[in-house]
Amino acid sequence: MRKASLMIAMLMLASLGMVGAQATVSSIQLTVYDDGYVKVDYEIIPSEYAAQIELPLLGEHYENFFAEDDKGNPLNFQLENGSALIYPGDAQIVRVSYYTPDLTSKEGLVWTLKVSTNSSFTVVLPNGSVVVDLSDIPLSIAQNRITMPPGNQSISYVISYTGTSGGEVRESGGSKGYLILALAGLMVIGGIFAGYHLRRGRRKDAQRPRLSRPEFMERLDGLDLNDEEKRALLYIFDKGGKASQAEVREALGIPKTTAWRMFKRLERKGLIKILKGRKENWVELRL
Repeated sequence: MRKASLMIAMLMLASLGMVGAQATVSSIQLTVYDDGYVKVDYEIIPSEYAAQIELPLLGEHYENFFAEDDKGNPLNFQLENGSALIYPGDAQIVRVSYYTPDLTSKEGLVWTLKVSTNSSFTVVLPNGSVVVDLSDIPLSIAQNRITMPPGNQSISYVISYTGTSGGEVRESGGSKGYLILALAGLMVIGGIFAGYHLRRGRRKDAQRPRLSRPEFMERLDGLDLNDEEKRALLYIFDKGGKASQAEVREALGIPKTTAWRMFKRLERKGLIKILKGRKENWVELRL
């Protein structure tokens, strides 16, 4: 019984993935954009009394690196030699995010994402993607989300912007080939329905009257927001519902770290969506 319990505990620990002896990686999510950029999100549980966490990073170039605790407070960190040295303080959970262009490559119409980790990870592919090859059988598949096991993994895909075609699906041997074909078929069907509902939503949005500024301010007053968050949302509203993060930050006169924390809070509340751009991030109203 003791051996069985020990083996179960070791398997659970291995499935999460260790970052040295200082922390445990509980989840990794890779959000892939249609231009090849990938947003990497880690959720890490620090070990008790850990003064610092050394996290090996995926890729070689990093943009908009950010580390915060479970309350949304930014944490101090250093980037060097392909790793991040994070100081968790008394954080129960550490969340890390950054963008990198180094995980994807393109040949013709086919994009390939390559990742090597000691933990399982979830990949969110661009809308309209059709998978044409997988290095291994996924742990789970749900629409455009694929969870892969640990190891050297790759996912090849093409992007069909119409949702009705996406290039030829390459057949593979055995059950893996059937899995790829089934996944491609499901994603094409999903793209068709997504496109249908998107067109319906656009027609409804075209018929829906836009809120006036006083009405929008009245809605803000009914939400649990501080003055800084209200000013940011009102500024984005006045800019037509979309503005760059730098523009909002400069308009409010707040530091970059404070702005990042504020945008993260508003995104978690479902009030905005952060859009990745080539040179800067943008914020779009979802209220």
